[in-house]
Amino acid sequence: MSWEVVIGLETHAQLSTTSKIFSGAPTAFGAPANAQACGIDLALPGVLPVLNRGAVERAIRFGVAVGATLNRRSVFARKNYFYPDLPKGYQISQYEIPVVVGGTLDIVLGTSRKTVRLTRAHLEEDAGKSLHEDFHGMTGIDLNRAGTPLLEIVSEPDMRSAEEAVAYAKALHALVRWIDICDGNMQEGSFRCDANVSVRRHGDERFGTRCEIKNLNSFRFLERAIEFEMRRQIDVLEDGGSIVQETRLYDPDRDETRSMRSKEDAHDYRYFPDPDLLPLEISEEWIAAVRTTMPELPAARRERFVEALRLPEYDAVSLTGSREMADYFEALVAALPDQPKLCANWLMGEVSARLNRDQIDLAQAPVSAVRLAGLLKRIADGTLSGKLAREVFDALWNGEGEADEIIERRGLKQISDSGELQTIIEQVIAANPKSVEEFRAGKEKAFNALVGQVMKATRGKANPQQVNDLLRQTL
Repeated sequence: MSWEVVIGLETHAQLSTTSKIFSGAPTAFGAPANAQACGIDLALPGVLPVLNRGAVERAIRFGVAVGATLNRRSVFARKNYFYPDLPKGYQISQYEIPVVVGGTLDIVLGTSRKTVRLTRAHLEEDAGKSLHEDFHGMTGIDLNRAGTPLLEIVSEPDMRSAEEAVAYAKALHALVRWIDICDGNMQEGSFRCDANVSVRRHGDERFGTRCEIKNLNSFRFLERAIEFEMRRQIDVLEDGGSIVQETRLYDPDRDETRSMRSKEDAHDYRYFPDPDLLPLEISEEWIAAVRTTMPELPAARRERFVEALRLPEYDAVSLTGSREMADYFEALVAALPDQPKLCANWLMGEVSARLNRDQIDLAQAPVSAVRLAGLLKRIADGTLSGKLAREVFDALWNGEGEADEIIERRGLKQISDSGELQTIIEQVIAANPKSVEEFRAGKEKAFNALVGQVMKATRGKANPQQVNDLLRQTL
């Protein structure tokens, strides 16, 4: 407890353009190796890069979304290093003058909020991919990814736990998908994080020596890698050792980080302005045009859900985890404006559980918001009990028709007729004298047992609240 972890994240978001950042080659995932690498990506003699306007526009969208400063003039640089899947021997990136500077991102952990500051976001190209496992004694090079447009988003070292780092990564992941600049597919490498981790004694203002953990492509791996690295550094320091600044890789099979190479500094890359690319100039008119196309952002929609719909903040955070979820919820509320909490409960509960079970996204759900609203209306008007509603939902999910059709066909309408219920209650009381005696002796569990008997006798069709009221009154 005498140690504090300090974490900053560098996140690479692959921009959702159909062509690469400096060439016209496609960016679609899954093509045969080297099928999507043109002369510019291969660094053939005499080729020249041409900047993709769509990539710049996506960077502007991000800057607007996080309240950052957009540099009206930014510069591309050559970041020099040798690697087999980098044909030019350098990567085109931005260094001294990036397109986006500053900005903030709010994260929510339980009932607490925290603002994480952003240092910068800059445009750059991706490298290719080395294939070690497919060739015996050799390494294959796939240059399909070479030149793929990336926005590298760098945070300040503001996070103090693995939990905070994951919350930040999830919030950033949701945002880039929300504003439609990145598909966020972590399995395909569209969104990946590098974690800079150091530790220091509580109360010490100086930062410790940091280690960078590269290419974490799942939130679970991010959390586990940080937790391991934190423990490793503390153990080294408490044993009298010192931390070496280096780049490390996380091995999920062994749940550990291991050294990859000594950490490079900026001077190691010998940055200099790329002579083949003019400075990028962004006009006020372009920024204004982008602002007009921006959707309502997650934080604003979350605040509206709390204030206008009186939802708990936990619900509002969950419902704005993705734009698809928020839109689905709003469609439900449009059909049932007096039942926002019922809509929220079903979307976060039954619908989300079914999506997880079937391992599909909300966009692939077989039950649309309109069809689910048909079911929720029957819960709200007392036609269905919670148990019967789940049975109808199962049928809806399996494509068996609309809610009202299923209710009619299966005879699932809730019994709300007081006279009919009264008759059943009297029969249950007569058949269970021991439970009646225990209830009158003050045992509340006996009352619950009698309620269960009434629900059993009605095959779950009785209105539970009505059963409670009538049974208590009769007893």
